[in-house]
Parts: sequence; structure tokens; C-alpha cells
Amino acid sequence: MADEEKKKSAAESAKPAAAAAARAPVRRGARKERKNIPLGRVSIQATFNNTIVTFSDPQGNAVAWGSAGASGFKGSRKSTPYAAQIAAQNAARKALESGMREVDVLVSGPGPGRDAAIRALQQTGMRVRSISDATPIPHNGCRPPKKRRV
Repeated sequence: MADEEKKKSAAESAKPAAAAAARAPVRRGARKERKNIPLGRVSIQATFNNTIVTFSDPQGNAVAWGSAGASGFKGSRKSTPYAAQIAAQNAARKALESGMREVDVLVSGPGPGRDAAIRALQQTGMRVRSISDATPIPHNGCRPPKKRRV
């Protein structure tokens, strides 16, 4: 009795598999729709170790981002102006795909990639409306790290 049930279930399970193979593949789930965002904000966070560029819409929702580390640079190469330039270009390419043409730039941090990232944005064809500096300046807060002796 048990052998007959196994044979029946094996035969029944083979039928749907054959039918599924004959059909064309079906795409499931909703595809992410592209939003057209003509005006946005770019936040450039330039630290001593990395540079992060984030494109957001006027409400503050992130549209695209890029960093020197995500662009393939490792270690001390992440803290170079060239790495910041490549990171800004990669992020700008993604933002251009979503229709962003005009940006307000907000720069934060003392890193070496500040100016290179802004220049890279202008080279990609985006119109930079304004540039503002939001680098936090301590009013004699924490003690800074000791100076390097090389």
C-alpha cells in the first residue's frame, strides 16, 4: 500500500515540474519604479580616512550614494582626492539616471577629498546651485589626536 502511494505521489509531482518548464519564466514582485527628481541635495562627508557622497531628494530621502571604499579603493588610497573624485562621479552617474540635474552641495569634514568631489560633480554635467560648509567646529571640546612624526 505504501509503495503504491509513493508511486502515485512521484508521478503527480513530475507533472507540475514538466508544465513549469514548458512555460516562460515569470517575473515576480514589483519592479522599483524610477522617480524623476530634477532638484536634489548632495552631502559630501570628507573624513581623513574616506569620502562619502550622498544624493538625496528635497525631503532628505537618499537617491544615490558612493564612497571611496565602495569605488574599489582600500586602505590609505581611500583618503586621496582622486578616490573622492571617482566616488563622486559614480554617485552622480546613479543620480543622473533618476533625473537629477540641479544640486545644492553640503560639505562636511576636513578631509582631502572635499574640493575634488565638488569638481567631479561639476564635470559630470550637474548644475551646482550652491555650496555650503557644515563642518562641525568644536568650541574647545575633545582633545585632538597627537600630531604624527614621520
